[in-house]
Amino acid sequence: MKKIVAFIKKETVFTIAILLGICSMAIVPPSKAYIDYFDWKVLALLFCMMLIVAGIREQWIFRRLAEKLTANVKNSKLLELILVLLPFFSSMLITNDVALITFVPFALALLNGAGLKHRIIRVIVLQTIAANLGSMLTPIGNPQNLYLYTLSEMKLGDFFAVMLPFTLLSLLTLTVIVLLGKKDEIRVCFEKNALPIHKKKLGLLILMFLLCMGTVARVLDYRISFAIVFVIGLVFFRNLFWDVDYYLLGTFCGFFLFIGNMKQLPVVSALIDGMLKGHEMLTAFLLSQIISNVPATMLLSGFTEEYRQLLIGVNMGGLGTLIASLASLISYKFYAVTKGAQKGKYMIVFTAYNLLFIIVFMFAYLGLR
Repeated sequence: MKKIVAFIKKETVFTIAILLGICSMAIVPPSKAYIDYFDWKVLALLFCMMLIVAGIREQWIFRRLAEKLTANVKNSKLLELILVLLPFFSSMLITNDVALITFVPFALALLNGAGLKHRIIRVIVLQTIAANLGSMLTPIGNPQNLYLYTLSEMKLGDFFAVMLPFTLLSLLTLTVIVLLGKKDEIRVCFEKNALPIHKKKLGLLILMFLLCMGTVARVLDYRISFAIVFVIGLVFFRNLFWDVDYYLLGTFCGFFLFIGNMKQLPVVSALIDGMLKGHEMLTAFLLSQIISNVPATMLLSGFTEEYRQLLIGVNMGGLGTLIASLASLISYKFYAVTKGAQKGKYMIVFTAYNLLFIIVFMFAYLGLR
């Protein structure tokens, strides 16, 4: 029983999605129509990207980049700016959660070694915000973007046009906040990563990534890219299959089933559509605060075609509560297990900075309408 409770706590969103899917089957009996509920392209791309990103992490590419950028830094302000912008830009390619898994532990070690322990909470919080906001620029930056980009059949240029103003605003705001901080002379000390890069494997990973980008750009059928990536993975990266987040894939499947069944009920569809109409962005933002932005995307997308408003709402919805973006929990867990962690202070700083960005974004959104 304890193991079941522990699993539910760890994979709460997955559990809810599966339960909703199963319960909906009692209302709409299983049929051949179920097959059409699932967006196989999204599931295939998610699987491929998780496999590729796991391989890139294994090569320590971004960790090496961080070491080179910070090796000769002499003042704290520049160091903080680098540490914050690394997850901002890298999340556009390797997703927000992987960016935080890569750079938060690096920042913790670096700040402790540089005698900047008192700056850790501020930097980790800003890294978290940076990863969530940087990831919104690209379709592969986070799961909700990939899903909405695929579902809406939006052109790549149109996607960038929607998200670029908010991304630039994020970059500007983050930079100003860091530069307004105190400047101290420091000496950066860290244990350098001496692990060699496997050039053949790196080349294969780049090929796999380009195949996926071909599918994202809609010049290559997803079944072809999936088949090639799967075979290459099976031959050269078999160990990486254990690093794929199958619970995330299961979460998508659960919501696909639930939404597909709910759409078969005219009363439910009409009710939700009426509540959403004209309030898509705000509803997406508020719902994200309660159930996280990925589930919010899945639930709301089944009842509206205002995908651009949803896209803005769920990405802005990553700000706010600790569960608004599940990637935020990654940073918190890394910090919470450090010696002398001040969890209460972390939450205060986290909430304050998130509220600041929400205010900035809301004004920007109203100004762009």
